[in-house]
Amino acid sequence: MMDYQIMDATEYGVDAAADYFHSKWGNSHNHGFYLDAIAHSAGVKQLPKFFLLLKGQQAVGCYGLITNDFISRCDLWPWLACLFIEESERGQRLSQGIFVHAAKQAGAMGFEQLYLTTDHQGLYEKFGWQRLADGYSLFGAKTRIYQHSVDRLLRLESEIPLGCRNL
Repeated sequence: MMDYQIMDATEYGVDAAADYFHSKWGNSHNHGFYLDAIAHSAGVKQLPKFFLLLKGQQAVGCYGLITNDFISRCDLWPWLACLFIEESERGQRLSQGIFVHAAKQAGAMGFEQLYLTTDHQGLYEKFGWQRLADGYSLFGAKTRIYQHSVDRLLRLESEIPLGCRNL
């Protein structure tokens, strides 16, 4: 089993990281958004932060910690956003490793809660995310908001499979 690691997107390379994030979340008009956001996260000790999940040297997933995920609840942050794991890598509890990594990052910045917004059901609940409320996306769609305690997420670390523990 190959080990996985999570790397700061700017250390991987701003252009390559922006290309990866954009390939998963972008459209024909917003590559510059990802490039600019990741470039301006370099060296900051607070938000935003962008990370790539690597298998060897190949990106197989990503996530970010940001101040707002284009949702009406601007009073909540940080947001775990842009979570993606390649289909070929799913089913190995890599998302759990990402949640723990995100909790470590958020905790180091003094945050006690993490938030996310999603239309998916099932994945996040398996890892203890609690539905908090509904909010509205920038485009008007109603979407679910989940929260999780940083401390409770950190307790998941002991359950991460061996090949994923250095996340």
